[in-house]
Amino acid sequence: MTRKPSLPLLAVFLLVSAGGGLLIGATNLPGEWYADLAKPSFTPPNWLFAPAWTLLYILIGIAGWRSFGAGAGSTLFRLWALQMVLNFAWSPTVFTLHRLDAGLGIILALLASILAFIGVGWRRDRLAALLFVPYAAWVGFATALNLALVQLN
Repeated sequence: MTRKPSLPLLAVFLLVSAGGGLLIGATNLPGEWYADLAKPSFTPPNWLFAPAWTLLYILIGIAGWRSFGAGAGSTLFRLWALQMVLNFAWSPTVFTLHRLDAGLGIILALLASILAFIGVGWRRDRLAALLFVPYAAWVGFATALNLALVQLN
């Protein structure tokens, strides 16, 4: 991290990440359409998604705050912003538009941007990169789930 961003700015990043993620989730619910889909055996229980994403959004917000310390125009911060756009695009695409195929394209791009953030962050801000490791694992799993849903439906 090049410079230390302020604590009030951390609150902004947490609001954008966790608040935005929870808002997207609350306004793009899976609903009956998703419930009626054929699902693979490794589909987690529905109750797991909210706590998992809440924790991940907190980690994402902290990593974004730290990446902002590298400069708003830095590659690290641009990758953080890109993954946020892709993250926020997935739920409306899948749960509102019912486009599993387009969702798969988005989640593959999301996973690539997360891995790129980790790669760049490893050199620029190792803690920010490490904060993205659980996120990469979860999105990798979600990618496999999305692919299975496309294949089964």
